[in-house]
Amino acid sequence: MSRTKYSRYTPDPFDDLSMSDLIDELSDYLLQSGFADPFGFTELSDHTMQALREAVLRALLREGRLTRQDIDRLMGDAENFEDSELREFLDRLIQRMQDEGYIRVSEPNPDLTAAGDPDANELGDVSPPRSGPRFELTDKSIDFLGFKSLRGLLGGLGKASFGQHETKELATGVEVVGSSKPYEFGDTLNLDVGATLLSAVSRNGLGVPVDLGYQDLHVHQSEYRSSCATVLMLDCSHSMILYGEDRFTPAKRVTLALAHLIRTQFPGDNLHLVLFHDSAEEVPMTRLASVRVGPFHTNTAEGLRLAQEILLRDRSDMRQIIMITDGKPSALTLEDGRIYKNPFGLDPLILDQTFKQVVECRRKGILINTFMLARDYSLVGFVKKVTEIVKGKAYFTTPASLGQYVLMDYVNKKMKTVH
Repeated sequence: MSRTKYSRYTPDPFDDLSMSDLIDELSDYLLQSGFADPFGFTELSDHTMQALREAVLRALLREGRLTRQDIDRLMGDAENFEDSELREFLDRLIQRMQDEGYIRVSEPNPDLTAAGDPDANELGDVSPPRSGPRFELTDKSIDFLGFKSLRGLLGGLGKASFGQHETKELATGVEVVGSSKPYEFGDTLNLDVGATLLSAVSRNGLGVPVDLGYQDLHVHQSEYRSSCATVLMLDCSHSMILYGEDRFTPAKRVTLALAHLIRTQFPGDNLHLVLFHDSAEEVPMTRLASVRVGPFHTNTAEGLRLAQEILLRDRSDMRQIIMITDGKPSALTLEDGRIYKNPFGLDPLILDQTFKQVVECRRKGILINTFMLARDYSLVGFVKKVTEIVKGKAYFTTPASLGQYVLMDYVNKKMKTVH
């Protein structure tokens, strides 16, 4: 005869731990740009499972969810971490992160493990190839981190939400803001009944039935809402994490916040991301979290050229470039594809070609707004020249205030400048 034995239920103290809260607590680790390890050679600089376990453990200690006594208890008599209850406990939390769609875990490609990952190198990843399973953030995590960044930045601004871009033009629509107008082909048929009947009566006199003609139709007017295509140019040269300050991680947070703002409040807008260093490349938002700084120089001209190419493919009413940088142009892509570099910056050849790209932006109606994270005298002169050529704006800010400047500039654009 079979028997069932019951024992006292001991609840898991971490059942109530929200994975979204844990992801939020891990955001500094997930978005780190190489500042803690400028050369990217430590295990913590990579998205390995062991690095994630250590990051989760530190997050739980910071939150007070775990104590040193708890760690000693979970380690027990195990001779090493791999055989301990602590490893099993951390793996359960990571599995919950997977189950709820915040991360994906993948086994390494043997070919890339041997030869290195070329895609990672293109995106500024200077770490050597790793063995073992790796994890990556999902779209859900990227969107969540963008939301948290946006809420934090808007909280500092004292604002809760934004609408769509207002312009000086009027259009036909549902939201009425002024007098009606005669109907024209293509207008939204939001009929102003009173004005339509008054026109018919004025033309034919009062009678039943009312003799309505095409020319009598009047429609309400609403504000015309424009769409905007934006290329966010991020400088990921090595200076962004040198000199005792991490400038690249705040820039990544701003990018995530801006992407979330556009997706939720300006659905007609498009945001593209371009990284520029020795050269430049367009990067999908899904890979932003794993991007780190490097290589070393600043090819502003190539970044502007690529940004123009992207914007000219877009059919939006407005086009603009938001450039975040802390360094002078110090590299140039020559006609034969070779990269000419001058680490001291302000090379006449590099400056000449960079200004030519700025002039091209103005000729094509593309606005450039520059956000500077340094105040070097020669750099200030370069930015002023760019601003003068393209009739844009320049902001000299710090990593702490960068987000407020970028978001306020995006939302409160001076429409008279754009039009």
